[in-house]
Amino acid sequence: MNERSEERVQWIYSSQNNSELSERYDEWAKDYDKDLSEVFGWIAPKTASDYLAKYVSPDSNVLDAGAGTGLVGLALAEHGFQNLTAMDLSEGMLKEARNKNVYKSFDQMTLGEHLDYETNSFDAVITVGVMTLGHAGPESFDELIRITKPQGYIVFTIRTDVYLENGFKEKQAEVESNKLWKLIEISDEFHPLPVGEPEVLHQVWVYKVLS
Repeated sequence: MNERSEERVQWIYSSQNNSELSERYDEWAKDYDKDLSEVFGWIAPKTASDYLAKYVSPDSNVLDAGAGTGLVGLALAEHGFQNLTAMDLSEGMLKEARNKNVYKSFDQMTLGEHLDYETNSFDAVITVGVMTLGHAGPESFDELIRITKPQGYIVFTIRTDVYLENGFKEKQAEVESNKLWKLIEISDEFHPLPVGEPEVLHQVWVYKVLS
């Protein structure tokens, strides 16, 4: 395994705020795909995209929240999705995503803050690798639900330890008890970075928005 790549991931995790996180992703952007896909064996984009494709038709208007360099967009394109919007806090990452030629639009916004989209804008939202250490918190769900149409889907990956320890478990249960969404499916635990972080487990969660 490439030690430089491993150090870079830990450097990202250690970001103290969104501004620093954005700057670090800008710096990493050009090497991101090589580090994650080739060195670490990053499989979460394909895994999560397969789940979205089970429930959402390819002609749907889908937001890739925390799109990064567009690896999720590539995976969705393989399922026939074409009406994709890429959103990320890093302009450098979005620049790389443009080169994938799978998104219709690109927006620099930060998951966890107010999103400059109209209510009920998207048929579905997918977010992969963003609910992890030093990234978007459980409050992110409020805006994702707002911008997703009723009966639309929200699909996301989350680290199992972050789910249990960082308030996600409680927030997801609260949102469901308020009848804002309904749990549809949870994947088995899997290793999204089998080479780079074999000890880290993620799950894919699928919710349907109710109102």
